[in-house]
Amino acid sequence: MEKRELLYEGKAKKLYLTDDKELVISEFKDDLTAFNGLKKASEAGKGALNNKISTELFKLLDSKGIPTHFVKMLDDNHMLHKKVDVILIEVIVRNIATGSLSKNLGLTDGMVLPFTLVEFDYKNDELGDPKLNDQHALILGLVKYQDELDKIRRMAREINDILRPYFADKGLNLVDFKLEFGKDSSGNIILVDEISPDNCRFWDMTTGEKMDKDRFRQGLGGLKMAYEEVLNRILGK
Repeated sequence: MEKRELLYEGKAKKLYLTDDKELVISEFKDDLTAFNGLKKASEAGKGALNNKISTELFKLLDSKGIPTHFVKMLDDNHMLHKKVDVILIEVIVRNIATGSLSKNLGLTDGMVLPFTLVEFDYKNDELGDPKLNDQHALILGLVKYQDELDKIRRMAREINDILRPYFADKGLNLVDFKLEFGKDSSGNIILVDEISPDNCRFWDMTTGEKMDKDRFRQGLGGLKMAYEEVLNRILGK
């Protein structure tokens, strides 16, 4: 598979065209950003860890009937996947109150929610990724029909129902996570982007230690070690 011209560069990945119009290559970067890109750094090896973690989780979800863009991992930093039209909605799935949810609603940090909360954010850096309701999404033309939003919300809950017990079995609380979806060449809604400690919050079930990007956001240090620990638990090491 030949990697061709750069199609797009985001905070965490570069996207390249290939010699197959249906497939693209993502290059996972070592860059770290927080607070709408105002705090920046890099961590050598972070991109490769996220690629490996995402690969294992996409394989898991594929095996459980969740359609994804994943094709295969090419090497440490590159993933081959389907080319999609990305739906500009960030889907936030929350099991435990923390971060912005606790801050905005005054909920106790660490409170287990009475049910899984699914929220939508507008994927727009210039506007600061504001919260969306269904009517906002339809007005903006992010989707055409209400049933597409219903499907995205349903898929997000199904993914949580798979991942939450999966990580609990490995001693990790899946606190919350961000998903992105897109439409493939047939118009089917599928899971895209990545699933990694960059867009998930993992807390050790015994110690409460944070095993995700919050180590960077909060200046805790040890980010690469935490990501390696997440990968090792996934691999059963």
